[in-house]
Amino acid sequence: MGQSKKIKVAGIQMNSKIADIKANCEKIKSLTDNFVEENTDIIVFPEVWTVGWSCEDFRACAENFNDSHAAATLSNIAKKHNSFVVGGSVIEKTDDNKYYNTCPVFDRNGNLIAKYSKNHLFSYYGDNEGDYVEVGNSPVMVNLDGINVGLTICYDIRFPEIYRAYRKAGADLLVNCAAWGLKKPIPWECMTRCRAVENQTYMIALTQSGPINENDWNIGHSRIIDYKGETLSEIKDQKEGAMTAVLNFDEMYDFRDKCTVLNDIRKSYEVKCV
Repeated sequence: MGQSKKIKVAGIQMNSKIADIKANCEKIKSLTDNFVEENTDIIVFPEVWTVGWSCEDFRACAENFNDSHAAATLSNIAKKHNSFVVGGSVIEKTDDNKYYNTCPVFDRNGNLIAKYSKNHLFSYYGDNEGDYVEVGNSPVMVNLDGINVGLTICYDIRFPEIYRAYRKAGADLLVNCAAWGLKKPIPWECMTRCRAVENQTYMIALTQSGPINENDWNIGHSRIIDYKGETLSEIKDQKEGAMTAVLNFDEMYDFRDKCTVLNDIRKSYEVKCV
């Protein structure tokens, strides 16, 4: 990436075939080969791209990372494109037979270097994610050639506390990999932008597109947002493909030096009830 801290990122928007890991792995390889530009430093994928948003199918499609078709696919993509890969999320089965909604990260050589398991599970409005996977233990920030990347998955976006924790730990880039429903456009549009603005960081907000089932659809509006809330790149509709942007972190650091909002955070916000 050089000394200037300027990188090229890409996010792949796709519609997963429910409970078909093989088909989804083939699709993600094809989309990456067809749409990701040369010299891309970081490639990001959406939540549960291996299985789609179908909680009832999570455990049947779960894989142990020691023998995982999805992990092998992501590793090969990283090596082929010489890119870091933030692997969206897959359903992980651990050695002690626990299940997690996990985001794996691979380096340019295809090595697994980090895993983040979703800290907030969506189990409302008829969904029941918490019945099928365990909650993750902690936030995970990974350093990718000098860029600190804070990892989150979908419903995490509703909890600003995790993003502020990343910012305090030195985050340069926040990522939210999602399978967000079409019926909730305002929260998606608002909160993804807010997390970038309030923490003065770049944000990759990547979600699936297309139908989930006969009664529901993914929202299909992925965006790359800068530290001031400006949209740098987006896929506005249900198309499958890539969004790409160059992120200039020197400009972000200069903005932070001039707009010192975070210096005014108080140590305590104890509420007085009168």
